[in-house]
Amino acid sequence: MLRLYFFISLMCLVRSDTDGTCPSFTRLSFHSAVVGTGLRVKLMLYTRRDPTCAQVINATALGNLNVTKRTTFIIHGFRPTGSPPVWIGDLVEGLLFIEDMNVIVVDWNRGATTVLYNKAADKTRKVATVLKKFIDHLLTKGASLDDIYMIGVSLGAHISGFVGEEYNGKLGRITALGYKEPLGNIDFYPNGGLDQPGCPKTIFGGMQYFKCDHQKSVYLYLSSLRENCTVTAYPCDSYRDYRNGKCVSCGTPQTESCPLLGYFADNWKDYLTEKDPPMTKAYFDTAEEKPFCIYHYFVDIITWNKNIRRGSITIKLKDKAGNTTESKIDHEPATFQKYHQVSLLARFSRDLDKVAAISLVFSTGSVVGPRYKLRILRMKLRSLVHPERPQLCRYDLVLMENIETVFQPILCPKLQL
Repeated sequence: MLRLYFFISLMCLVRSDTDGTCPSFTRLSFHSAVVGTGLRVKLMLYTRRDPTCAQVINATALGNLNVTKRTTFIIHGFRPTGSPPVWIGDLVEGLLFIEDMNVIVVDWNRGATTVLYNKAADKTRKVATVLKKFIDHLLTKGASLDDIYMIGVSLGAHISGFVGEEYNGKLGRITALGYKEPLGNIDFYPNGGLDQPGCPKTIFGGMQYFKCDHQKSVYLYLSSLRENCTVTAYPCDSYRDYRNGKCVSCGTPQTESCPLLGYFADNWKDYLTEKDPPMTKAYFDTAEEKPFCIYHYFVDIITWNKNIRRGSITIKLKDKAGNTTESKIDHEPATFQKYHQVSLLARFSRDLDKVAAISLVFSTGSVVGPRYKLRILRMKLRSLVHPERPQLCRYDLVLMENIETVFQPILCPKLQL
């Protein structure tokens, strides 16, 4: 069964981490990009026997490749400067750290290096044909299609798809980093799939403005291999519904947990039990820097204002050691009505085990006019990442608009819903 895992972003740049005595990824110049390059595909094998020094292999010389193990192909994309991808070495190292497998870097820099994107795109079918012939040879030696895994970045994702097409969807798995529209069994959309935290918002950010959002998909995948946190994604119809807390539970008869981002995405129970899994869109948020994890809480608020209040809430948590983390819930105004509970999804970049103090700020976003009060009958904080933790409450608060109110929470009554 073909499994496709898609992430959104835009472009990728680069570095070579090779020893001078070992085969290296093809390094070309910008001059080569201007004049263009003919296609040449080089396959470089890495294994745990020698994880830092590659063997150049082909159908007649497989080197240390073990056909009984998983074989993972890493396929780069468009190379407008001719330089090697900076993330290649980290991805090879991370994959071999996770599993004893064959990792094959598909170097088609001669062909991908050009200033004209369509010139590189025209060569992707030919690269796929080369890989198809190589995989066919592995199959004759005893390899299984179920053990073939392709990780494609940008145009490399297209190449992976073309190879999968040649095998009528029978490849073990494809992870495609760099496409917006839903195409896979699971399509992951970090931060809604558009602007990524930590990336420049204007052209004054230089080259990072053009490549950062796209390149982030690679680094999010890398974080699943080595970091000490796992990024959870939430199946949902839209990013808005996810941000409004409508899709943060994955407890259904079909699955016991939410899908995880990256390498372990295919551990999701839906995809182990269903013969033909449906297409699923999954949304999640990330921090600006690695390890990228976001920790979700629900902030449940019941107010007793006579009139309806609309606005945003900023919540800050603090532990006894003085560590703090903050979440601004302002993607759209919340509507507070008398005796109605509003559940807001708060996202924190830091996980505090024991919260000693909480602060709240209410704002209508207006810079002129009267300042309003938000009268809170009860506020409750509950962790989604750690539901076993005690829920924290506070009663009878009055928030003055744009004024921070700090208080110590108390444990909610155990029987309280």
